[in-house]
Order: sequence, then structure tokens, then C-alpha cells
Amino acid sequence: MNGQYEVLNPWAEVDPILLRRISPRIVDLTGKRIGLFRNLKRSSKPILNVVERELVARFPASDLSWYESTKVNTPEVETEGKPAFEEWVKGVDAVIVAVGD
Repeated sequence: MNGQYEVLNPWAEVDPILLRRISPRIVDLTGKRIGLFRNLKRSSKPILNVVERELVARFPASDLSWYESTKVNTPEVETEGKPAFEEWVKGVDAVIVAVGD
């Protein structure tokens, strides 16, 4: 052995397309309709209760809208709740999701 070794990089080739958000980031939540999405895990509701209290304190002019998953461990767009979920999403400016394990 000659004291040299080859170093391999575990990362794949990088896609040259720059990443971008699905929608622009909201700068200020004042006056916005904020969606609170919870899955059906036990701790998601207490988590969002705390988030809701904080949002009300910081942004009293904002409106909050809750949505609860209709099926455990399944994306909402793959359930019978899809139409209601899509309508809810259209009516909010931002969404905060809680997964409560």
C-alpha cells in the first residue's frame, strides 16, 4: 500500500435547477387567515392549542381556521375528506401543521 486512498462522496449528482417555494413566503401574519392542520395523533391538538394562543397574542387581527385529518397516517388528498380539505386550503393564507407523536 502506498499511503494513499480514494475518498468517495456519498452525494448524488446535483440537479442544476434551483429550488423554489410553491408559493411566496408571507412577511406578516397580521390580518391573514392562518390554517391549523392537525393529524389524528394524540399530541397534535395540544401542540396547536399552544400555537393558537401564541398567534392570537402576537397577531390579534388574524383569523384562525382548524382542519383535522379524516384518516390516520394517510395524506388528506388520498381520503374521502379531499374535497373539504382542498376547499379549506383555498381559504387560508398560510398553514401550520402539527404531527403529534
